[in-house]
Amino acid sequence: MNTKNKKIMIADDDPGIVDAMEMLLEFEGYEVTSTVDGTTVLDMKDELPDLLLLDIWMSGEDGRDICKKLKQDELTKDIPVIMISASRDIRDSAMMAGADDFLAKPFDMNELLKKVAHFVQKT
Repeated sequence: MNTKNKKIMIADDDPGIVDAMEMLLEFEGYEVTSTVDGTTVLDMKDELPDLLLLDIWMSGEDGRDICKKLKQDELTKDIPVIMISASRDIRDSAMMAGADDFLAKPFDMNELLKKVAHFVQKT
């Protein structure tokens, strides 16, 4: 699969996790952008990502609210969203918020890559 030019956005307020995911995804050939502020995700207008990795607990904003807003917006509703959380028991609420998939922290990097590849193949 050609990962070139596939854009992935990471929204997580843990810089360590962002760094690790960025390095891994860039190594795999993806174009990666990241933010530690969930509200900036809602400001996306141009350069939309092919996939969004969204942390559920971010300072000032609940990732599930962000996901709901993205899925209601004509411009962003088709972007696959994988929600990430250290709390495994909120998978259901993530899916109810419109997430396309869920990943519990700490996650296996191979599982992350598999999920990412699955969604960007469709775009």
